[in-house]
Amino acid sequence: MINMAVRGDSGKVVASAKAGVEWTAGFAELDPAEFPMLWALTPYGDAVFNQRQVPLLVAELDRLPADLGGDWVAQALELCQIVERGLHLYLWFIGD
Repeated sequence: MINMAVRGDSGKVVASAKAGVEWTAGFAELDPAEFPMLWALTPYGDAVFNQRQVPLLVAELDRLPADLGGDWVAQALELCQIVERGLHLYLWFIGD
């Protein structure tokens, strides 16, 4: 399970998602040219997106294949909005 949270520069959690990303082989099969942000996700590592990367991530989430979707997508989009509206905030995908 990959958890999601928004953190500030200090590492303090500003917001977090209730749903997590269930890792499936489909994520590893995403084309890195078409989904470079989501391709960065791994089941055991962390991926961090800054304010400039979040719009790219949002575009990828909007066209994500349905079989990779779920409640986590809407929550990720909400967290993206928090990052976009704030300063020095980062969206973290935290692997197990």
